[in-house]
Amino acid sequence: MDVYGLIGNPVGHSLSPPMHEAAYDALGLDARYVTFEPDEDAAVDAVAGADALGVAGLNVTVPFKRDVAAAVETDDLASAVGAVNTLDFSGETVTGHNTDVEGAVRALREQADAKLEGSTAVVVGAGGAGRAVAFGLADAGASVRVANRTVERAESLAADVSRAVDGATVGARGLDDLVGALADADVLVNATSVGMEEDETPVPAAALHGGLVVLDAVYAPLETRLLRDATAAGARTVDGAWMLLYQGAAAFERWTDEPAPVDAMNDALRNGLSQ
Repeated sequence: MDVYGLIGNPVGHSLSPPMHEAAYDALGLDARYVTFEPDEDAAVDAVAGADALGVAGLNVTVPFKRDVAAAVETDDLASAVGAVNTLDFSGETVTGHNTDVEGAVRALREQADAKLEGSTAVVVGAGGAGRAVAFGLADAGASVRVANRTVERAESLAADVSRAVDGATVGARGLDDLVGALADADVLVNATSVGMEEDETPVPAAALHGGLVVLDAVYAPLETRLLRDATAAGARTVDGAWMLLYQGAAAFERWTDEPAPVDAMNDALRNGLSQ
């Protein structure tokens, strides 16, 4: 039996186990997905322990994505992003990858038919999710505007993306400039947690328009205030569960070398969210 899992703190709320278990069941794989919750200063030791125990693959969530990145052999994309959310133990060394990037890009393309190459995209938030989304959109050929409460942090991310992605056009804005930033934009991604705990949005409704595709990385609730406002403005919307699904599917495919059964995974994910 192959063992896969998730390390984070906390992990009790995670929907990754039912999503991955549904994939194993759909393909008849002899595998299980478990969760690990090491102390916040023990991520590196936890990875070494998983390697010694023969774990085949791990997802990584907060607060360990940066700590783990410094302790394994990361691919170019994960190195540029500065965060790892997927570990592969199949080689001689443990390798680190970032499937959040693919999760966001695939959600936009497959759920809203977004044409990213040559588009203008606004990413709200410059934290871990914002970094992954900004790198993914720039790599897909979009011109990216990073908007963040602290402009200096947005500027730092913009500079990192510009250095890492050949030909990237990346700028930085404050949140007070979202109306201007979105006026001619094609894509908007909320990569903050605003809207998760309370019925709030980081984007003024007046800034939204019918030419946008809007992805909210928040998936609990599925219908955030931002998505409601975007729908009212005539925009196409994508809920955060799609990003979660596709990053999980990318990890599954890396580990198993099998096409992910996304329908089965999606059903399990949305069933979990409805409970």
